[in-house]
Amino acid sequence: MPASQPPTYMVVQPPSDSPIDRLGLAIIKDPRDLIFFRTTAWMATCLLPVSALMFVPGVFHWWLAPLYLGYVMYFFIDRYILMLHATSHRPLYKREYRVLGHVVPVLLAPFFGQSPYTYYAHHMGMHHPENNMEDDLSSTLKYQRDSRIDFLKYWATFFFLGPFQLPIYFAKRRRWSMFRMFVLGEVGWFSLVALLLWLAPGPTFTVFVVPFLMIRFLMMSGNWGQHAFVCPDDPSNPFKNSATLINARHNRRCYNDGYHAVHHEKQVLHWSEMPLDFENHRDKYAKNDALVFDGIFGFQKIWWFLMTRQYQKLASHVVRFDGSKTDEEIVALLHRRLTPIPPGSYLTAK
Repeated sequence: MPASQPPTYMVVQPPSDSPIDRLGLAIIKDPRDLIFFRTTAWMATCLLPVSALMFVPGVFHWWLAPLYLGYVMYFFIDRYILMLHATSHRPLYKREYRVLGHVVPVLLAPFFGQSPYTYYAHHMGMHHPENNMEDDLSSTLKYQRDSRIDFLKYWATFFFLGPFQLPIYFAKRRRWSMFRMFVLGEVGWFSLVALLLWLAPGPTFTVFVVPFLMIRFLMMSGNWGQHAFVCPDDPSNPFKNSATLINARHNRRCYNDGYHAVHHEKQVLHWSEMPLDFENHRDKYAKNDALVFDGIFGFQKIWWFLMTRQYQKLASHVVRFDGSKTDEEIVALLHRRLTPIPPGSYLTAK
């Protein structure tokens, strides 16, 4: 890429001589993850005081709620969720400072709609081991993935049944540490919020309840977009069950999260190495007819195109590795990978 052009993905920024950077470099495991320490400090100093102020008697008024939520959504929420994701896969702090590892998944979590440690339990304890297959409680396989009704079923199953299904999943596999992590996180969050709703209903609803409702929708619409296009003949292949985004604003804001196929193939690959890995293995993407979208804002945008059935719009963003496929052929490929895959059917697929 010419030096005059800005990067189309997030790159590692060199450290400065600021006190924050010096402290961060002294306690984090990988200097390339300094961005996470900076982001944590930024959120702790710019969001937590504002959230606390909402609970000061006499300060909260309902007209403040949309302003606060807009502030959280615009500046913080996507960066937080993908920082939580990255630090779940690769611990941020050195061993002697590992107690600080609780800041992102526990201290900050409730302000962004996450109950403590439940994301880690769901994502690391269940989603990645199951890889969107039938035992994955967030699997998209059995749904028609351009159907609004099917998406509502998918979201409702996660929202209402997920808190019961996931502990059962861990109990069946005797994964008691994950079981405790999830149950304590959910029970702790609901207990704290119930108490705060009694003491300060307006601020609690604004600061904790609305983000909780929003993020549990956004997580599932995002996962739907990531795993909407699944090859019925080879659904466990990450290049055939995961979308990839390049030249996306989402990558520049959120640590290259759009490179989702390689993330499922190489879970511990550092976020800064994903764009180069994609470039070095274009032949693998081409061989697998991987769906790579160029210039789409993020996975929620894919979800929106599917819910509004804008297949031609999606096709216009698909990378043609060999240049041979027409728009009609791309649309046909999209349709084939959106159809429901019944349990076990892929085992006998030709």
